[in-house]
Amino acid sequence: MKPAMTQGILQGLRIVEISAFVAAPLGAMTLAQMGADVVRIDPPTGGLDYRRWPVTDDGVSLFWAGLNKSKRSVAIDIATPQGRELAQALITAPGDDAGILLTNFPARGWLDHGALRARRGDLIQLTIQGDHLGGSAVDYTVNPRMGVPYLTGPPTHEGPVNHVLPAWDLITGQMAATGILAAERHRRRTGEGQHIKLALQDVALASLGHLGFIAEAQRGIERPRYGNDLFGAFGRDFVTRDGERIMVIGLTLKQWRSLCVATGMTEHVEQIGRQRGFDLDREGDRFRAREDIAAFVAAWAGARALAEIAAIFDSHAVCWSRYQSVKELVDSDAACSEANPMFRTVQQPGVGPVLSASVPLDFGTGRLPPEPAPRLGEHTAQVLSQALGMSEAEIEQLRSHGIIGA
Repeated sequence: MKPAMTQGILQGLRIVEISAFVAAPLGAMTLAQMGADVVRIDPPTGGLDYRRWPVTDDGVSLFWAGLNKSKRSVAIDIATPQGRELAQALITAPGDDAGILLTNFPARGWLDHGALRARRGDLIQLTIQGDHLGGSAVDYTVNPRMGVPYLTGPPTHEGPVNHVLPAWDLITGQMAATGILAAERHRRRTGEGQHIKLALQDVALASLGHLGFIAEAQRGIERPRYGNDLFGAFGRDFVTRDGERIMVIGLTLKQWRSLCVATGMTEHVEQIGRQRGFDLDREGDRFRAREDIAAFVAAWAGARALAEIAAIFDSHAVCWSRYQSVKELVDSDAACSEANPMFRTVQQPGVGPVLSASVPLDFGTGRLPPEPAPRLGEHTAQVLSQALGMSEAEIEQLRSHGIIGA
């Protein structure tokens, strides 16, 4: 049995976050859930994403609560010169494990790296931007430029099909966490800080290149839509006798052979192979023969109820899944419950009990349990006292002048 982790693997590391929406808050939260002290600075009335949907009936943002777990919140009016000075002081506060900024706000004005570095020469600053030129972009503008909406959807559909998962934001957030840790290791070895720039559009372009999309297009190929088919191998959705929908995959050779045995179609696919000159042990040939294969699997699945299919597939280690809604996932799937050690129920201020995930990384010493997102400005006095050595009187004076929030 693993010992419980009482201190995070990044304990002692302090990061100041000034951000909004997905990528930067996710990157900072990833570090916080591994034990780093992440101090998020927002205006006293809340930042750009403070009321982002989904929200409760009372207007409390579940989005904001979800992306700010395990952080400390400081409320500073950064629209004022005194507030900007205070934020700069927190960013460049002394300490071997401090002097790290993660932001997706433009690196100019009071967030200019040169200005901040003049206050602390070994500053690490990671700035997330839209493109490599510093332009503005979000997932829903990057994706159309990448051509992905013309690959998504039914083969007969003519217009673009957007999707709800902000993939590039999510990847960028994880790369931001990686970039911070790499820069911090470099600083420990050399004493040098640096300004890292991470462009959302570059993350998308790199991902397309890694997956072969760019090389494919360079060869003059315009990939069409394939609907719910798995490109380059066999995989498709099917309907069971009782009206459930399942996804069945035969990507690897082991998965493919397990599917053949489970459905009793080994002789059928051998016949397909002979007739069409395909070697169906090769994933590309399985893709070419997908319609013939799918016709057999569709008939097989349509003659059986989900429970029977599940028992057969599981006993043969078939790679498959049942389609379900998010509500069904939360209501009945053990993976999305405290049966999964990644989850705990936390009391989220303004929301109530929420099933909350810790970091997906499972270290040998265990995970830190998830902590709720803070109330806006909850730790303002605490952070100013600890990081800058300010007295209660000084903090109260800032509060009375509206420079900081409660």
